[in-house]
Amino acid sequence: MKRLLNKIALVTGGNRGIGEAIVLRLAEEGADVAINYYTDSLREQAKVVQRKVEELGRRAIVVEADVGNKQDVEAMIMVVEEQLGEIEILINNAGIAPFEPFMQVTEETWDRTFNTNVKAIFLTSQLAAKRMIPKRNGKIINILSTASLMVTSPVIPHYQASKAAGHMLTKGMAIELGRYNINVNAVGPSTIETDMCTDFLADPEIRRKEVEANPMKRLGTAKQIGDAVVFLASNEAEQINGHLMMVDGGLTVKAAQPDDHMEH
Repeated sequence: MKRLLNKIALVTGGNRGIGEAIVLRLAEEGADVAINYYTDSLREQAKVVQRKVEELGRRAIVVEADVGNKQDVEAMIMVVEEQLGEIEILINNAGIAPFEPFMQVTEETWDRTFNTNVKAIFLTSQLAAKRMIPKRNGKIINILSTASLMVTSPVIPHYQASKAAGHMLTKGMAIELGRYNINVNAVGPSTIETDMCTDFLADPEIRRKEVEANPMKRLGTAKQIGDAVVFLASNEAEQINGHLMMVDGGLTVKAAQPDDHMEH
């Protein structure tokens, strides 16, 4: 029995990497999925993911939107409702992690990081929740990070601050929306081998240290994040609310990674 049969889901940043894996796992479990992407240059990526969903026998659409912009988010949700139906599962996956030490972080980098990693969760969740509240049903899942809990590298202080903010936002939303039978949870990946980390992991020594730092002695996979999302979106997780599920091999229960990230 498919756990999400005929559910309508929206995945922000669903055109690649972790987002793509989440989209495909939702579709495998029977959901119809709206795939958000950021700019026209990423449209073909999103269309490829759409075709993969359709090959699984589910409906899919692609929707361009800057999820840090309220007008874009409003337009995106209207398109999803018109073409698929009202959103029942929202996955706030869009995120960026520009590598800059604290003393080099610009105001533009700070604002762009918080717009994508925090403001987007606020905007998209608030608009989706307005539709979920009358039905007293819905699932909102935020893709966060090990950086929500600990300093994972000295060269992304703005990213860590944004992911910690996303963690507290998840908790606050869970308290308010729980009374309407809306579950709000988060997933915290450790380093995942996707195109977002290609350059970082291209250095064999960095890769070795990432693997060695993890108690499981391996990197995570995008599918593992998709599996966690499917669980939290299913009826099996009905009583889980305000929780950050770490999918990190145990990384966040040990000391932070070496400071020599600064050299790279």
